[in-house]
Amino acid sequence: MAKNGQWRLRTRPDGMVSEANFEFVQEPVPEPAEGQVLVRNLYLSFDPAMRGWINDVKSYVPPVQIGEVMRASAVGQVLRSRHADFAEGDLVTGLFGWQEFALCDPQRGGALGAPAKLPPGAAPELALSVLGATGLTAYFGILDIGELREGDAVLVSGAAGATGSVAAQIARLRGASKVVGIAGGPRKCAWLRDEAGLDAAIDYRAGSVSRRLREEFPRGVDLFFDNVGGEILDAALLNMAERGRIVLCGAISQYNDEKLPPGPRNYMQIVIRRLTLRGFIVIDHMKRAPQAVAELARWVAEGGMAHAEDIQQGIENVPATFLRLFDGSNLGKQLLKLADAQASPGSAGA
Repeated sequence: MAKNGQWRLRTRPDGMVSEANFEFVQEPVPEPAEGQVLVRNLYLSFDPAMRGWINDVKSYVPPVQIGEVMRASAVGQVLRSRHADFAEGDLVTGLFGWQEFALCDPQRGGALGAPAKLPPGAAPELALSVLGATGLTAYFGILDIGELREGDAVLVSGAAGATGSVAAQIARLRGASKVVGIAGGPRKCAWLRDEAGLDAAIDYRAGSVSRRLREEFPRGVDLFFDNVGGEILDAALLNMAERGRIVLCGAISQYNDEKLPPGPRNYMQIVIRRLTLRGFIVIDHMKRAPQAVAELARWVAEGGMAHAEDIQQGIENVPATFLRLFDGSNLGKQLLKLADAQASPGSAGA
């Protein structure tokens, strides 16, 4: 009998997440009941927000419970279907979790569990990166929350990550006068300049970020898209233009802190410079997702939107791949490949 390899939450981390917080189990591959579909996962997605999902605190989604399969977005292929809207061989995406096979109930799955079909010809990697939740976060964060204006001087932190790289390029494509990204290391900074087309890249490991911001933005930053928080946010507050806007997308520098860090030291700059800071969650904007995906897809097709995917391999490497998000190993979207899509439904056997 075929087995379904799963990674489940074993313990909640105290500080930095580790592989020991998860355990690998195998169970029989389930059979779909009437109205259900069985999906074989092809690619798993890894996002910094998943670190917050394993804390036992109230958030915009319920925390993953001890013993549950770790929640994660994935692209899979329908292996067996007992639902009229899905055929064997369909490529679908959803929160299928860290496992090889996922049993889905489209009627009862709700926003978190119901599979969605990929558009014909869509690459699974892009469906989880620039055309998925990552790209949508960047799109709505820059345009709706940040209210990007033509001629804005734009700064993006975590700019070589999955969300930051898209956010920075949207600003460039939509008429920013200057776009600068902050990233860690020469390789990432070179990618931002040479591939993503940014005007400059600041290596936060190579010296004073605040000094470099003064050099790049002598008149101040109009729009700052922040994925990092902490010292990077503090440096940006000292270098914002009057009435600048800050989009608070994430704070990856703090996700593994054992205790809540102190607030920004330079927060009075919000008053002095009359700044606007807004946080957001992408799920609040999903009604307009088709419009956003269409524009992102056009930019990709026309060659205006560079994208990078860091693809690891194998179910055994799932926790280690998650940790790559927090040590700076990945460039672009972090994915893990489990299987290849089958060319026809008849060959997609377990």
